[in-house]
Amino acid sequence: MSAELDLSPPEVPEPTFVESLLRYGLFLGAIFQLICILAVLLPTSKSPEQEDTEPTDGKPAEPMKKPKGLAPPIRQKPKKESKKKR
Repeated sequence: MSAELDLSPPEVPEPTFVESLLRYGLFLGAIFQLICILAVLLPTSKSPEQEDTEPTDGKPAEPMKKPKGLAPPIRQKPKKESKKKR
């Protein structure tokens, strides 16, 4: 066992520009995903301006209805009669 063992660390090539760009892009994507997940999970409180815009006269808020012009006629297909079994 007179052979010497090579205990030096293996040579690792320097990362290329594309590899480093991919690495940092993946980190930024992971951070963005964490922010999105936290935005969904954490409840948000109403701001005072939103609470003031609600009507206080006791009537429920009704959605604005657009005036209907001439409604197109509704076409209804006649039901097909089922075939009689013989």
